[in-house]
Amino acid sequence: MTVQPLDARRARGARTRAAVLDRAVELAASDGLEGLTLSRLAAALHVSKSGLFAHWASKEQLQLAAIEHARLQWATRVVGPALARPRGLPRLWALHEERLALYAADASPGCFFVTVEAELAGRPGPLRSRVAEVLTEWLEVVEGAASRSVELGHLPAALDPALLAYEVEAAGVAAAYQSRLLDPGTVGARARAVVLTRLRSLATDVSLLPES
Repeated sequence: MTVQPLDARRARGARTRAAVLDRAVELAASDGLEGLTLSRLAAALHVSKSGLFAHWASKEQLQLAAIEHARLQWATRVVGPALARPRGLPRLWALHEERLALYAADASPGCFFVTVEAELAGRPGPLRSRVAEVLTEWLEVVEGAASRSVELGHLPAALDPALLAYEVEAAGVAAAYQSRLLDPGTVGARARAVVLTRLRSLATDVSLLPES
């Protein structure tokens, strides 16, 4: 008789923790991980700092939790939808397209990584190491999709998947940075067009890709 209430409390607790980390990612996307403190997060959520200590005993624990939550958001909103597409070229294109869609709709996870990658580049430690691991994981997903495209004959056999993945990533990074200073619609359209044009120029079957 006590299992259901206990499970319900755990579910509520998980939802609350996720909501808190959503806000933590938003704050870090704006001000970096250094500006993400238990005090600032408590003030933003209008809760007591002591309540947050029950989840994270230190600023670094909160920062690491924010990195993991941003990674989960990216996996859910970019990688997951892309992996639902057919393997090969459609999936490679979808990884880029879903990324740009995220920037257009709600840039928090994308801007989070743009902010913290620049912030932590010269700061060795557990935060930098974890962000580097997450970035490496993402790059491997993109390169894997490019490799599969070659294996399936969607792209020429002589093509270097790592170099193509680098090109796709470069366009995504440029969109992430430039959309913070320039018109996001124009930047997004250019980032979409440059990758689509490149993939269509390489594709053995252009019907696998949208026309524009």
